[in-house]
Amino acid sequence: MSDSHSTQNFETVAIHAGNTADPLTGAVVPPIYQVSTYKQDGVGGLRGGYEYSRSANPTRTALEENLAALEGGRRGLAFASGLAAEDCLLRTLLSPGDHVVIPNDAYGGTFRLFAKVVSRWGVEWSVADTSDPEAVRAALTDRTKAIWVETPSNPLLGITDIAAVAQIAREAGVRLVVDNTFASPYLQQPLALGADVVVHSMTKYMGGHSDVVGGALVVDDAELGEELAFHQNAMGAVAGPFDAWLVLRGIKTLAVRMDRHSENAAKITEMLTRHARVTHVLYPGLAEHPGHEIAAKQMRAFGGMVSFRVEGGEEAAVEVCNRAGLFTLGESLGGVESLIEHPGRMTHASVAGSALEVPADLVRLSVGIESADDLVADLQQALG
Repeated sequence: MSDSHSTQNFETVAIHAGNTADPLTGAVVPPIYQVSTYKQDGVGGLRGGYEYSRSANPTRTALEENLAALEGGRRGLAFASGLAAEDCLLRTLLSPGDHVVIPNDAYGGTFRLFAKVVSRWGVEWSVADTSDPEAVRAALTDRTKAIWVETPSNPLLGITDIAAVAQIAREAGVRLVVDNTFASPYLQQPLALGADVVVHSMTKYMGGHSDVVGGALVVDDAELGEELAFHQNAMGAVAGPFDAWLVLRGIKTLAVRMDRHSENAAKITEMLTRHARVTHVLYPGLAEHPGHEIAAKQMRAFGGMVSFRVEGGEEAAVEVCNRAGLFTLGESLGGVESLIEHPGRMTHASVAGSALEVPADLVRLSVGIESADDLVADLQQALG
C-alpha cells in the first residue's frame, strides 16, 4: 500500500486510493480514457508512460492502484476476467513439468483451467483438502511450485487457515495463491497472512452490481509484480477502460455492501438451520461450521455466500431453485441482488466425476442487500 494510504481505514482507502481528481477539470471521478493510442512528444516521448492501452491505460492504472492499496500489496493488475487473471498467473509462475496443489473444493472454471488447459502443456496438479494444513503438506512434491487456495471456498464454503498454509509454503519454497473472491479485501487480506498472490474475480463483490466482468491479481513482491505485468502486456487479456471504471465505482461502496451481505446471510442461515427440509447448512458464521474459529480469526465478517442441502436429493434441490422468486436463478454472485443456483448443474458442472464433484442436493445462494425479511420469506416459500 502506498504511504499516503497506509494509515487510513479501509472505507477511506476504497474511496480515495487511485481516485485522484482530474488535473484539468477537477472532476472527482477519474475519467474513462476510452482510447487505444496516445500522442508522443517525439519518438519515445511518452506522456505519463502511456503509448498503447493494452500496455497501460489511465483508467486501468487508477483501478490497479486502488486494488494494491485495498489488499495491502505493492502491485495490482486488472484483467478482462477472473480466469484471464488466473491464466496469466499460471503462465508466469509455471513451466512444463511443474506441479500445483489445488483444493478439493473450488470454482468449476478454475478446475477446468487446470484440468483441460494447463495440463496440456505439461503442468501437473493434485487435489488436497486445504482446510487441513497437513493434507496440503502431504500433497507437495519436489516439483511443486504453487499451492492454490480458495477461502471461503466455492461452493461448499470451506475455510483454509491462510497463515498455517503460508508457513508450509515458505518452508517448501513454493508460492501460495489465495482466491479472495468470496471474502473481498474488506473481509479478508491474504497478503497480511502470508500469501504471495491474491486472485479476484472482480465480476463479483468488487464490481458488485452484475454489470461488469473482470479479474485481478495483487502481490507484495515487486519482482513478481514486474513479471506479471510483462505477461499481462504480452498476453493482452487486460481490463478495458469502461470495465475498470465500473469496478472502481463499485469498490467505493464495497465496505457497506459487504456489511449488509453478511448481516442478511446470517439471518437467512438462522432460518435455514431450523427448516425441516434443510439437512445441512454451509456457512462459516455458524458456530458448528468446522472452520468457524479460523474464519473468525482471519475474516472481519463471514460474507454473503450460503450453501445448503435439502432432503429429497437432486430434483428437490432443482425445484427449490425453480420456485424462488425474489432470488434470481442465475450463475455468478456478489451483486446487490440475490441469486440462487444449483451448482451441480450450473457453475460446477465441469467438476462432475472428479474429486471436486459437488453434492447433487446442494443449493448455493448469493445473498444480496435487499430486505432480509423479504429474502427469508422467499426461501421459505421456495422450500415449501
